[in-house]
Amino acid sequence: MERFIPGPDTQRLYRDALGSFATGVTVVTAFGSDGPVGMTANSFSSVSLDPPLVLWSPARASTRYPAMSGAERFAIHVLGAGEEDLAARFARSGADFEGLGPETGDDPPLLEQGWIARFVCRRVALHEAGDHAIVVGHVEDCARREGPPLVFAGGAYGDFSPLG
Repeated sequence: MERFIPGPDTQRLYRDALGSFATGVTVVTAFGSDGPVGMTANSFSSVSLDPPLVLWSPARASTRYPAMSGAERFAIHVLGAGEEDLAARFARSGADFEGLGPETGDDPPLLEQGWIARFVCRRVALHEAGDHAIVVGHVEDCARREGPPLVFAGGAYGDFSPLG
């Protein structure tokens, strides 16, 4: 068993420990000053059923942070199994919507494919939290498609199929 006290010399161990927790993979979209922008995130979580609230956490060091933290409305797309390329696309570049939409006229921009659940939200709170922010959104609309989710754990993508 490895133990550590968080600090610069133990950051890798801390990241590896966090990687033990499997998460879903999302692409968050919003409109920025230069048009639609997207960001891959695994920091998505439900907060409340009544009212319907969710959160996600953009990195402050990202060039997309101003657009994502400043957006009044945003969409969270939960990716389906097999959508590793879509996750990688928005991890690298937030402006690469070619062939994906966004569906014209929508605010926020909505991806047409690759997702199994989508939450359209209005930002209700923004909290500074270390090297990230916590964005809380009130869900105005959601949609769901059948299929297993894309999962990320231990630095790798996979999928999940329930037992039984």
